[in-house]
Amino acid sequence: MASDCEPALSQAESRNPTLERYLGALRDAKNDSEQFAALLLVTKAVKAGDIDAKTRRRIFDAVGFTFPNRLLTSKEAPDGCPDHVLRALGVALLACFCSDPELAAHPQVLNKIPILSAILTTRGDPDDAARRSMIDDTYQCLTAVAGTPRGPRHLIAGGTVAALCQAYLGHGYGFDQALALLVGLLAAAETQCWKEAEPELLAVLRGLSEDFQKAEDASKFELCQLLPLFLPPTTVPTECLRDLQAGLARILGSKLSSWQRNPALKLAARLAHACGSEWIPAGGSGSKFLALLVNLACVEVRLALEEPGAEVKEDVVTACYALMELGIQECTRVEQPLLKEPQKVQLVSIMKEAIGAVIHYLQQVGPEKQKEPFVFASVRILGAWLAEETSSLRKEICQLLPFLVRYAKSLYEEAEEAGDLSQQVANLAISPTPPGPSWPGDALRLLLPGWCHLTAEDGPREILIKEGAPSLLCQYFLQQWELTSPGHDTSVLPDSVEIGLQTCCHIFLNLVVTAPGLIKRDACFTSLMNTLMTSLPSLVQQKGRLLLAANVATLGLLMARLLSTSPALQGTPASRGFFAAAILFLSQSHVARASPGAEQATLALAPDYEGVWADLQELWFLGMQAFTGCVPLLPWLAPAALRSRWPQELLQLLGSVSPTSVKPEMVAAYQGVLVELARANRLCREAMRLQAGEETASHYRMAALEQCLSEP
Repeated sequence: MASDCEPALSQAESRNPTLERYLGALRDAKNDSEQFAALLLVTKAVKAGDIDAKTRRRIFDAVGFTFPNRLLTSKEAPDGCPDHVLRALGVALLACFCSDPELAAHPQVLNKIPILSAILTTRGDPDDAARRSMIDDTYQCLTAVAGTPRGPRHLIAGGTVAALCQAYLGHGYGFDQALALLVGLLAAAETQCWKEAEPELLAVLRGLSEDFQKAEDASKFELCQLLPLFLPPTTVPTECLRDLQAGLARILGSKLSSWQRNPALKLAARLAHACGSEWIPAGGSGSKFLALLVNLACVEVRLALEEPGAEVKEDVVTACYALMELGIQECTRVEQPLLKEPQKVQLVSIMKEAIGAVIHYLQQVGPEKQKEPFVFASVRILGAWLAEETSSLRKEICQLLPFLVRYAKSLYEEAEEAGDLSQQVANLAISPTPPGPSWPGDALRLLLPGWCHLTAEDGPREILIKEGAPSLLCQYFLQQWELTSPGHDTSVLPDSVEIGLQTCCHIFLNLVVTAPGLIKRDACFTSLMNTLMTSLPSLVQQKGRLLLAANVATLGLLMARLLSTSPALQGTPASRGFFAAAILFLSQSHVARASPGAEQATLALAPDYEGVWADLQELWFLGMQAFTGCVPLLPWLAPAALRSRWPQELLQLLGSVSPTSVKPEMVAAYQGVLVELARANRLCREAMRLQAGEETASHYRMAALEQCLSEP
């Protein structure tokens, strides 16, 4: 066995005989003083030349962790030595050990993280060469730990992030190494870094932003690349936004090469995502900057996607997509707009050309690329455009619709297999760590607003129906609805889930009105109707969900007219529960409100309806009309309405308020319901007469109701 080791040993000695002598002295040391002296010699030999992994391991085997631990924790140095000598020697040994990835992840190294972090914030003589060497060794240790699989988590828990921030802000020796390590930790575990050291990271952001605003040399381009990593997940300080916008305005207002311009566009995109347009000042300078920003983004998109054979820099183009989204939002903004009307017109024209390039690109996408994140980002910006504008590029959009339906269906099915859709990636365009080459994304959510507009138009609607979009939307609606059902914590659901459900309802409403035959023949709408019937009773009872309840109630009432012969609507418990909930929604919208000094009360919106009436009123009127249409088709409905006392309470309400306070369209809606109930059921007519129905009808000039109640 010994003979096997001797050749290796002699080979090592021949390479570094000095180191071997020192290791021998270390092994033969009889006390701390001799071991300390030998360690000094070993560390000098190690730093004097390169050593291989096998030699590093031999040093570790000779030294172990016990003595370095004592060196790092000892508070008394030998006579004549500076206080930090022992600690410096311990750090040097750790740095040697950490060059072995296995040792860098060793618990005896990880438990030194607080000590190493503290070294970075300890003051000392900036010109002391030994101290500088110790700081270099400290960064070497921390960097090695950060490179291990679980290293970043250990560093963050050990206070390293705050220490690195202080070291950078102090601008002492090694502060550039502190910044580099901070960048790595933020890239690896951004959320955890901000959770552990938000005040310190914000201080670094303030410093970087100020440097960026003042920079006149090439450093401003380097800062463009660093700053996106230091933007917090919460609110960005106002002074930082001011400095960042000023710095970007100077950069983007100059003639630049692509390597200079692209980082600036990416930084602007991150700001747009984090803050919308709040970081852009109001007034002429702000509007010009915003117009320049969107213009540059559109030019970049066209250059990347229109030129045959051009190399698409996907990270830059997706950043430009985010800036185009900002442009779309600002061009449609009504209150306190940043852009003047001529600027809006010009930007819409420029963005139209860029969207044309996006459509051209998507037309070339084959099945093998459909799950790539950049395709998703391209669909996202197209969806944002279609949500606001469907009249331009209509021919191109119609040609692309089959692809969009297939694409959305493919990703939906992929996400169904992968798990909860609400947990999938949604913000690829500005994500600092984009997903891998194959991942499920919720493309349908992005396309819903545009499809809502398109289903109101004959040509696009026919294409969507032919491609199976209604069936896909029904599946999607039912799947998303499950997320809001009992058993799920709706308080943590993103707003996009409820908004998506409402938009689906609007699409179905369009189909009910324009393609009633589809509702009757496609089985998916029967399943949808069943879900609406079972869901509305609990939904109308939930606070803060009135708008969704309005959508569900109105859609269900309109579909019930078309599906009235379905067994599910023939007075079943589910159908009775649904119509009772629909009556609750329709009947509770208005109340009598007394005014001081007035002889009679006036008709007013109920408190729960006031805040959302602008979005609700069209659905309410449509729901009243749909309920009216259901009464003659469902014989059991009028007696059910009578048992709910809705017709009596409605007449009581009208009788208690001034007729002049009831708008003509409200009178027409109320009369429609009352007339159909009176015609459908004798007991309803009698109950209305007992509630002074004829007199009320006369006061409100409801001729049809008055005539109906006068008949036997």
